Amino acid sequence: MKLLVIEDEHSLLESIVQYFSLESFTCDTADSYEEGFWKIKVFQYNCIILNPNIAHSNWPLIFKFLGQEKRRDGVIIISNQDTVDDKIHGLKLGADDYLAKPFQLTELNARVRALIRRKYAQGANVLQVGPLKADLQSRTLQCAENPVPLSDHEYNLLLLLMTNKNRIVPLQHIAEHLHNGPSEQILSFDSVYTHVKNLKKKLKQKGCQEIIHSVYALGYKLTS
Repeated sequence: MKLLVIEDEHSLLESIVQYFSLESFTCDTADSYEEGFWKIKVFQYNCIILNPNIAHSNWPLIFKFLGQEKRRDGVIIISNQDTVDDKIHGLKLGADDYLAKPFQLTELNARVRALIRRKYAQGANVLQVGPLKADLQSRTLQCAENPVPLSDHEYNLLLLLMTNKNRIVPLQHIAEHLHNGPSEQILSFDSVYTHVKNLKKKLKQKGCQEIIHSVYALGYKLTS
């Protein structure tokens, strides 16, 4: 799962990234509104953790952009403002959740995971697409009830395809997701091809064939 944390309080930003990295999340960061909005336009995230009080922020534009592009990125607001009106305003604009500072990282983690369950797994800890069952808590996979041992990269790749079922996921987006960096820093897509090949082989061995499809010159698609 991939997060974007937009926060200008550097100690808090570092704490969030360190915590969620240990929880097997991939974390991008931004300490300004401009950088955060740019990353949202370029990359896709399972969840965006947003401080709306950053200097020069026009954060309602973020929700407008996500809506216009029909993006599924979840958004959790973290804010010093704790009035009911502030929370209602944020939720009406499109935030999925609102957490007032100060907060415990364990609570933020619980809210992020709950948001992901709501958006991608219909409120459960298990995301199912056809014969595939991914346990979001234990990071394990079953194919037609058979356990499938996966590396971290393979699991993250499959989860990306599952959360975008029946949609083409571009090679560029897969590479950025796996390597946690802009595509211009990635010299080739060879590692993507290798991970997809290994993943398809493991799924085939467990009885799941022809579920990941290559779309020539574009990327890959998982069908249900």
